[in-house]
Formats: sequence, C-alpha cells, structure tokens
Amino acid sequence: MGRKLLLLFLLVSFTGLSQEVEHENLFSQAIGKNIKKYKSQSKQAYMDQNYERADFLFDSLINNVVNGSRLDNFDIRKTSGKKINFYDFEKPVFLITYASWCTPGVGEIPALNKIVDENYKEIDFVVLFWDSKRKVKRKARDYSNKITVVYVDETENTHNHIVQTMKHSLGFPTSFFIDSNKTIIDVRRGVLHPYNEVYNVSYEMNYDSFHNGISLIKSFDFNNQSDIVAKDNP
Repeated sequence: MGRKLLLLFLLVSFTGLSQEVEHENLFSQAIGKNIKKYKSQSKQAYMDQNYERADFLFDSLINNVVNGSRLDNFDIRKTSGKKINFYDFEKPVFLITYASWCTPGVGEIPALNKIVDENYKEIDFVVLFWDSKRKVKRKARDYSNKITVVYVDETENTHNHIVQTMKHSLGFPTSFFIDSNKTIIDVRRGVLHPYNEVYNVSYEMNYDSFHNGISLIKSFDFNNQSDIVAKDNP
C-alpha cells in the first residue's frame, strides 16, 4: 500500500512538473514580459525616424524572446463560420496574419499561391485575418484552395488574451514559421517595397521571402525528427 501511494505521489508530481514546463514558455507569457518596454522603445525610434533602430528592436524581440516559445492554442473560424482551434493543424504551419484593409503587394498573393502548390503536402498554410466573416470571405477568393483562410473577429474574443497579444504586439502583416509541435521558429514582417512596384519585382521579392521561410521550417523539422530517432536508437 505504501509503495502504491508513493508511486501515485510521484506520478502526480511529475504530471504537475510537466505541465509547468510545458506552459512556462508560451508565446503569450514570453512576450507579455517584454512587450511594454519594446513598444515604448519602438515608438520612440519611429518618432525619431530612426528606422534602423526600430528594425533592430523588432529583430531583438523576435530572436531573444519569441523564437523558441510555443504558440498558445486559440479559436479561429473558417470562412464557412465553422469554429476550429489552432492546434487542429498537425503539420508544421506557415501562418500569415492580415487585416482586410491591408493592401498586399501586387505579386504577394500569386507568390504565396505558388509556394503553397509546391509545399502543401508537407506544411499547413494558414492565412489569418483579424476581421469579420463578411470581409474575409471576399478576400479568401484570391487565395489557393490549398490554403486554410480563417478569421478572428475580435468583437467575439474580447477576453481572449492570446488574440489580443498576437494582434497588438507584432502588428500585421506578419509571418509565423511554426514547427509541428507549435514551437515558433521565426517571425517576420511582410516584404516592404513601393506600393506601385511592378508585378515581376513584387512577385520575386515575395516568392524569395516565402521560400526562405519554408526552407527554414523544413530544416528545423527535419533536424528535430533526426534528434528523436537518434534518442530512440542510441
């Protein structure tokens, strides 16, 4: 009887420790500890028109705080209105966040659709709009049917901390490169070029950017799988 109680105690303690370890590096918690200082410094950099400093602050936040954290689970809706949650995606995820009023470069969506056609079997592509169903349904027509277009209507998620954190901390458009365990590998802002940039230049710039991110996901996931196999077969 004493051994059974000891075993039960150890199991409960281990479960509690595992949950603590699992949740201690969530994206919302990691960025919540740093975002106030980042916003203050970033705002000052833009007021000073010191864009190099602003870029440095963003890169520092991503590299030192965000990368390696685990993206929290949260509810999203498909354009049909069906509610799903982010952890339903089982493959590595390429997530891009937008608002419907964002105007992508002329070659951005065609470049993304091409990348999707080349990689959809290995990666889940998700385009997330912070907007209402009506506006998102119109935008969804431009994207490949191999992309899952979803939306979060913030008026329905006023108490969802991760929704507010994702939308208001890093801005949009923003690309998240995420492995199959929902660990964030990298976060990048959209490609910047003049609004009236010609199609070919816009397409190539966006294609190269997306391709680079996809290569990063594949490399990261492959290395993780190799590490798992090595541990299982010492």
